[in-house]
Amino acid sequence: MKIKFILPSLIEAGNPLWRPIKYSLFPPLGLATLAGFLAPDDEAEIVDQHVQMLSFDDSPDIVAIEVYITNAYRAYDIADRYRKQGAFVILGGLHVTSLPEEAEKHADAVFLGPAEESFSRFLEDFRKGVRRKRYFSRERTLVGTPNIRRDLIDRSRYLVPNSIVVTRGCPHHCGFCYKDAFFKGGKSFYTQRVDDALAEIARLPGRHLYFLDDHLFGHRHFARDLFRGMEGTGRIFQGAATVDSILEGNLIEEAAKAGLRSLFVGFESLNPESLKQSNKQQNSGRDYERAIERLHDLGIMINGSFVFGLDGDDPSVFQRTVDWAVARGITTSTFHIATPYPGTAFYGEIKRAGRLTSGNWDHFDTRHVTFQPRGMTVQELQKGYDQAYGDFYSWNSIVRASLFHGSAKHQLKHFFYASGWKKFEPLWNLIVQLKRLNLMTPLLESVLSKTTKQNPIVQRPTAAHSGWLATQNRLEEI
Repeated sequence: MKIKFILPSLIEAGNPLWRPIKYSLFPPLGLATLAGFLAPDDEAEIVDQHVQMLSFDDSPDIVAIEVYITNAYRAYDIADRYRKQGAFVILGGLHVTSLPEEAEKHADAVFLGPAEESFSRFLEDFRKGVRRKRYFSRERTLVGTPNIRRDLIDRSRYLVPNSIVVTRGCPHHCGFCYKDAFFKGGKSFYTQRVDDALAEIARLPGRHLYFLDDHLFGHRHFARDLFRGMEGTGRIFQGAATVDSILEGNLIEEAAKAGLRSLFVGFESLNPESLKQSNKQQNSGRDYERAIERLHDLGIMINGSFVFGLDGDDPSVFQRTVDWAVARGITTSTFHIATPYPGTAFYGEIKRAGRLTSGNWDHFDTRHVTFQPRGMTVQELQKGYDQAYGDFYSWNSIVRASLFHGSAKHQLKHFFYASGWKKFEPLWNLIVQLKRLNLMTPLLESVLSKTTKQNPIVQRPTAAHSGWLATQNRLEEI
C-alpha cells in the first residue's frame, strides 16, 4: 500500500511565492508520527510544500493531508485533485476538528482531534475494505506509540531538524487558543513515558534540540524527571512554558542544568482585564518582573508572546507593550493580533456579538484583523501591530535591550539573536525559496556554505532562516 502524507503551504493572498519563514523551521512531526503506524511493506512519502514542490504525477492509495486554518483552501484543492485521480483522501488537523462539515466535503474520511490511536484503527479498517467517514480518538495516550519516521524527512531542508514533541496539548484552557478546541472531548494534556522521551532524544544527532511542546513544564513530575535524565548529556535546547511554571518551585533551575537556553513565554497581555477575558488564569496576578529576572539570572533568553486587540486594549497598548518588553530585556517578541479561531470560546463570543469582519481563512493568521475590536478601530489595530514589530526590532531597541541585562555573554547572545530573527529574514526567505524551486546554483550554495562556517549569524542557510538559533548555538559552544 502506498501512502502520501502532505503538509500544504500557506499562500499569501496576491503572492503565490511568499512563504512565512517560520513554516520552514521545523519538519512536519505530526505526519511523521502517523507514518510510524504503517506496516513494514507499506510505501510512504512525506511532502512539505513549504520546502518542497508537490507533484501530482503519482498514484498513491491513500493521501493524508494536515489542515490548519491558513492552509485550508490549499489543502482542499489538493484533496479534490487527488480524489479525482482515484486516491482515498483523509484530512485531519486543527481546522478539520473545528469545522468537520466543511472539511468532509473534500475528503473520504476526516480525523477529529489527535490521531495517534484513530489512525491505526483507520489503517485496519482500510485494509479490510471498511469505509468510515469520521474518526475520533477513543483513547489518548503516547504509551506504545511507534518511533517517529524521521527517515521520511529530508533534514537538510530545515533549520531545526532536531525538533521534538514529548507531550500533547496543554493543561490550561485559554479562551483564544486553537489547540484547546482541538483536544476537546478527551484528555487535553498527556505525556510520553520519560524513558521513551529520553530514548527519542538519544536518537537525534548533534547537540541542539527544540521542544515544540505547547507547555514543556505542564506536568511538573514528568518535566523534572525529563530534565534530570538530560542533565550531563551536553544537550542545549529551547522550549515553551507559562509564567506560573517559571515562578513555582525549582523546575526552571532543573531545566537550566539540563541545557535550557531559550524559552517561549506567553505573557500575552499587561492588562489584567484582557487576561481575565482570555481565561489566562496562569498569568493573572503573577509577577512578570520576577519571572524575567529569574530567567535572566539563569542565562535563559526570552521569546515573549503578546496579543493585541483584546477587549481591554486601546491604541496605547502597542507602545506600552514594546517599551515594557525592551526595558526588561526581552530577547525576541512575537506579536499577534487576537484571532477568533473557529471552535474557541473567543470565536463564539465574537460571532454572537456580530463582530466578525472576515470569513476568509487565509487571514486568520494573527497578522490580519478579522473582527471588530472594542477599544479601537480595525485600522488602528492593524497599524499598531505592524508598528510594534517595527519598533521592537529597530536597531535602537535591540541595542538598548541588549546592554543592561545579564552577563556580557548573555548580552552578546541577546544582540545577535534579536537581530538575526528579523533583520536577516528577507535573506532567509529568498534562500528557502531558491532551494525549494531548485534554483540554488552550485556557486551560491558553495558561498553560503563557506559563510556558514565563518559567520556565527548563519547556519544551514540552504535549509531555512537564521541567525537567531545559529548564533545561540555558536555562543553556547564558546
